[in-house]
Amino acid sequence: MVERIIRAVAGIFVLISILLAIYVNINWLFFTGFVGLNLLQSSITKFCPLEYILKKSGVK
Repeated sequence: MVERIIRAVAGIFVLISILLAIYVNINWLFFTGFVGLNLLQSSITKFCPLEYILKKSGVK
């Protein structure tokens, strides 16, 4: 369940930041890059901050 939540949150963040980049300011694409880098980092190090937060909050 945790992995599905992480993927959903990452997807939502990417879509929202793209919409913000189109309609508000192009600099929102830096947020998209941050999400991508965090996903890459978590695949290499096996550490994801959101996973840590979800497990501490009791999500199984």
